[in-house]
Amino acid sequence: MPSGDVLVLIDDSGRVVEWGRPAEELFGWSAEEAVGRSVTALMSEATADGERWRDKFSETASVLVKPVLRGTSVLWQVRSAANTMSGLDVAILKAMFARSPVVLHVLDDQLRVVRMSTAADGLSNTPVLGKHFTEAYELADPEEEAGVAQKVLESGEPVVNRLVRRVKGPGRPTRRIHSVSYFRLEDSHGRVLGLVTSAVDVAERENAQNRLAVLDAVRRRVGHRLNVGIVCQELVEAVVPAFADIADVEVIEDVIRGNEPPPVPVRRDVPLRRTAFQGRIAGQPAEVVRPLPAGTPFSDVLSDLRPRLVSIEEDSSWLAADPARAEVIRRSGSHSLIVAPLALRGHALGVVSFYRHQQQDPFEEEDVAVASAVCSHAALCIDNARQYMREWIIAQTVQRRLLPQRPVTHTTVDLCHLHLPAPEAGGAWFDAIELPGARTALIVGDVAGQGIAAAITMGLLRTAIHTLAALDMQPDDLLARLSDTAARLAAAYAELSMEPTDSEPLTAGCVIAVYDPVELTCTIARAGLPEPVAVFSDGTPAGLSVPPGPVLAGTGNAPFPATTVDLPEGSTLAMGTAALAAEVLAPSGALRPLLDSAGTRPLPDLCDDIAHALPDGNRARETLMLLARTKALPEDRVLTLPLPAGPEAAPIARAAARRRLEAWGVDEETAYTTELIVSELVGNAVRYGTPPLQLRLIFERMLTCEVSDNANSAPQVKHARTIDETGRGLFIIASLADQWGTRSRSQGKTVWAAQPTGVSTERRNDAGRPGDRHLGGSGDS
Repeated sequence: MPSGDVLVLIDDSGRVVEWGRPAEELFGWSAEEAVGRSVTALMSEATADGERWRDKFSETASVLVKPVLRGTSVLWQVRSAANTMSGLDVAILKAMFARSPVVLHVLDDQLRVVRMSTAADGLSNTPVLGKHFTEAYELADPEEEAGVAQKVLESGEPVVNRLVRRVKGPGRPTRRIHSVSYFRLEDSHGRVLGLVTSAVDVAERENAQNRLAVLDAVRRRVGHRLNVGIVCQELVEAVVPAFADIADVEVIEDVIRGNEPPPVPVRRDVPLRRTAFQGRIAGQPAEVVRPLPAGTPFSDVLSDLRPRLVSIEEDSSWLAADPARAEVIRRSGSHSLIVAPLALRGHALGVVSFYRHQQQDPFEEEDVAVASAVCSHAALCIDNARQYMREWIIAQTVQRRLLPQRPVTHTTVDLCHLHLPAPEAGGAWFDAIELPGARTALIVGDVAGQGIAAAITMGLLRTAIHTLAALDMQPDDLLARLSDTAARLAAAYAELSMEPTDSEPLTAGCVIAVYDPVELTCTIARAGLPEPVAVFSDGTPAGLSVPPGPVLAGTGNAPFPATTVDLPEGSTLAMGTAALAAEVLAPSGALRPLLDSAGTRPLPDLCDDIAHALPDGNRARETLMLLARTKALPEDRVLTLPLPAGPEAAPIARAAARRRLEAWGVDEETAYTTELIVSELVGNAVRYGTPPLQLRLIFERMLTCEVSDNANSAPQVKHARTIDETGRGLFIIASLADQWGTRSRSQGKTVWAAQPTGVSTERRNDAGRPGDRHLGGSGDS
């Protein structure tokens, strides 16, 4: 029965005046039966039925009798003073308050401490009874806790297992963490009496969980990028502020450059670079490269790779050995330090310093183990980044060395290229190869994959294309031969387990455009790369419609179709890798208007505009674009002469060549050699070729003689015997010319021979200026 219930009201004569409902339930008599009767009579009946009354009074245990005033009469009020707890309940309460390690507090409705368990004795050095609970204990955020308790007091909704931080101890305090629960106390009528709070010290548990969380965060967040600086920055961001207030990473300079880390002990003159720093401090330290001063925990760690737990005091002797670091420590207010090595397989990569300052607890021995585990993981990631950096440097060097080293000037095209390397070195390249007849082969290629293998493969393919270009093949034939070469390289890689990447076999893309400044045409074929774009001098874009071909070294035997288009003088031709397809080369590309505005703008300015407009995001593939602006070869540098199909063709050709060579200022020896070459080429065409025949002399950097006919058979050098009267024509040409060859055409072939012009550069540039008497085309022959 609840304590305080009114049972009976008795007057001065001993008669029952009131008989409460609790009395009815307890004794079994109704109010009609009990009111007016004498208490003595009721007691007599109770004696007769003592067993039943003993059971009833064992439930109430005790009563409280006190006088009350009713008008001018004094009545006696009998109240229940019993609690309903059994002896076991009382024993449990005594054990909880006296022996349980759980801290219990009873708070009144003003949140003042009115009772507490013995486990709470050590929580405060001063008496707490009667104090507001936030004043009794030094809480990290007393206002917030008072608000939580007040809300429970008002709403009755308990709060369970709330983590509360408490500052403990004078001087440099330590912080304890308690799991606190709040419950509201109510009496039998629902009146709010106060709160009961329970608290358990969970600092060790929380610290252990925090340490595990730090290790998990480091493993999840550190090492995703193969860059030493980024790995170090990821490390400090993962540990601050979860583990330390300040983290400072210093890496040996040679490691950052990709070199092997030094063995232990590290020489004192080995420089380290501060690669990452995290923490709130006025005037953060700059990135410096310096050896670590001797006699400090940092240099000691590099001597034996053993982590140190250091308490920082104002009179610590090692601070004087490193004044710059001592100043930073002083500004930060740090009081505890862990110095841990970045080491792998007995070699040192650097050191990491963890600091705690202000109100944070000092580091413990368990924290040293955490710091060592963090640095072990970071060291592995840094070493991976170091090895990648070394390979990246080699790959970049190889690629840079294999690309054209010096800008080559071409008389018939102006060139400019845009090259934005990917984070990992790749195999993109470009070339501009001079071909016979003042033509130029413009090439852009891209090897799939990254790293050294892709750069080396690029060099091999570039060498192969230079070799094949010397054979004066058409772009489609050249791509077919280049694809065969790439397929053989892929087979060799597979046999030697040297795939450029683990995920894809060796393939490459390439686009080749051969520009003819005499006929003002461009023959284009492509393999796996985007369609080139042409813009005329007036800004009109030209649709090239070059059919796509398969990638080099791809499966199948699909051809590489070529397209020949007219390209007037002043046109701009743009060729690029797949990284530019969607943004620049596609008709709907966001940056296509920049390309369409090429007109007569300087090509370097156009490249800069495109480079600045490209998104800054990381690119998985290299970005390379080659821009070429076409020029026409002046008419006075070319002699074109149709020839008859009979024996008279050779004398006509020699005479026309002699007159033009004189006009060009060619020296006598070169002129004689050229006449002989012309005579032999025309003679072979008359004898073995098919009409119509044509002679063309081109005076550019080389003096080129071309004779074309409609026969498809290619001439071959014969080694005539002494008594043979014929068969020495091509042998003579091969002996006299620097180069000679055969070029297939859509109808027939062209046999050509090239030799030095026999004039100085200045005279060659002056030859054929307007106003000279020898101006004119083929009509003067």
